[in-house]
Amino acid sequence: RILLKVGKFKAETFDELFENTKALPWEEFLPQDAKFWVAKAASIKSKLFSPSDIQSIMKKAMVERMKSVHNISWFTEDGASYPVRVFLLKDEVSVGLDTTGDSLHKRGYRKLTAKAPIAENLAAGLIKLTPWHGDRILVDPFCGSGTIPIEAAMMGANIAPGMNRHFIAESWKNIIDPVYWEDAFEEARDLVDLSVKMDIQGYDIDGLVLKAARENAKRAGVDQMIHFQQRAVKDLRHPKKYGFIITNPPYKYAQEFVEKAMDIMEDGKYLCMLMKLTFLEGKKRQQLFKQRNLKTIYVMAGRMGCAKNGEFADKENETEGGAIAYAWYVWEKGYCGDPVVKWINNR
Repeated sequence: RILLKVGKFKAETFDELFENTKALPWEEFLPQDAKFWVAKAASIKSKLFSPSDIQSIMKKAMVERMKSVHNISWFTEDGASYPVRVFLLKDEVSVGLDTTGDSLHKRGYRKLTAKAPIAENLAAGLIKLTPWHGDRILVDPFCGSGTIPIEAAMMGANIAPGMNRHFIAESWKNIIDPVYWEDAFEEARDLVDLSVKMDIQGYDIDGLVLKAARENAKRAGVDQMIHFQQRAVKDLRHPKKYGFIITNPPYKYAQEFVEKAMDIMEDGKYLCMLMKLTFLEGKKRQQLFKQRNLKTIYVMAGRMGCAKNGEFADKENETEGGAIAYAWYVWEKGYCGDPVVKWINNR
């Protein structure tokens, strides 16, 4: 999210929270008919820790400030929406207006999803971690609702990730002139190149899911750049020799995917998978690692918060991570040594 800073102050009691919130210049941000509320309150290592109480008290303080400025006792709140987000860290209160609305990882094209879809920004990040570019082959054998192929096609056609969505601040005419929004979208549209030729394939065994993928691709404006086909992963093949497989396979089939991928890869090629650290455990996995030597394990130093069914818990501004440890597992076909463990500082 992108927040517009309203103010920052110290508060150890609810009285201090109320008075300091009331002292902020809300009239400079909120028109008289604004719909405003505290959409999110988070507290870490602070004396005030109840989100619902923080939200309620701050809303009352905002109303009192607006009453004193406009000399009225009732607000219709039927205008544009101005959600407020507040974060307490060691009794320091940061207050901001949420300009974003739906989280930024949501691009706007994915109306239909499969079970446990990968988040759009995570899919884009996976692609960015590879040397893939638009003139290279890309295959996703577990494409589901099409997120990875769609994100790749958008990159190849230079389509900005926010082109297919709206931002809540677009309605804040008192703060941002609408002409600036239109100029930004027009600039992004001018950079799009739909004439680029790409070879992007999305396969899945589920025909209904592929229907959703095609509809999502159409909404993203890249349906003509992706070939979706109903195909099981065991039938994975491509007539050309070189390309990239970037995918989000079901975790329960992770070992089978590793075995299949290593079988069809050429010597010197790499397989990289982001998985739970517990993937190392068990006799079955021990046999896998004996037969197909890991080259490197990049362990996340901090616990990551990953999306469940494509939806992130609303913890993007908290300092603590999730409850599960993850690591990047890297195989190189033909490697015969012992694995090297490295750490990624993602705190």
